[in-house]
Amino acid sequence: MKEVRMILSDLGIPVLSLKEAGIQVDIVEDGKTFEENAIIKVNAIRPFTDGIILADDSGLEVDALDKKPGIYSARFMGEDTPYTVKNQAIIDAVKDVPDDQRTARFVCAIAAGMPDGTVLTTRGTIEGIIAHEPAGEGGFGYDPIVYVPELHKTTAELSPEEKNEVSHRGKALRAMKEEIRKYQKREI
Repeated sequence: MKEVRMILSDLGIPVLSLKEAGIQVDIVEDGKTFEENAIIKVNAIRPFTDGIILADDSGLEVDALDKKPGIYSARFMGEDTPYTVKNQAIIDAVKDVPDDQRTARFVCAIAAGMPDGTVLTTRGTIEGIIAHEPAGEGGFGYDPIVYVPELHKTTAELSPEEKNEVSHRGKALRAMKEEIRKYQKREI
């Protein structure tokens, strides 16, 4: 929420989490893409508000694993499986893959449900390769195993400022801010 508020602050609209808005809803993410899952979330929340609804879906795509875990990133190997175990499983799965074929990316799709029913979507990515071993204490999830060659670090080794600048979510949010601005101009 901190990142979302920071990036969207100049739009002049209040940004509330579901908890802050008092909305409790179980959402079944059964889409086939990150965008579909984000839109499913928007549509599940739509009955509770007439404001702009933002929802995202994100995950890790590993090219050598046919883009898995992909949309199942959080549920890969079970929701309660620690990321240390998930990360090691991915490293083991690509252990014999040459570095130039260990390509991977974090993906974030954001959907914005507008009051008139229009749905906008944006996507952001950060490209990297699967590291040979985890590194870094920052971030969460798969961050310790995604090495960004241009930065010479895993995403877990990036400072919060560096990560906000290059992250998949930050890119998708900045793109969404521009889409919301264009939408607002059409409405005037």
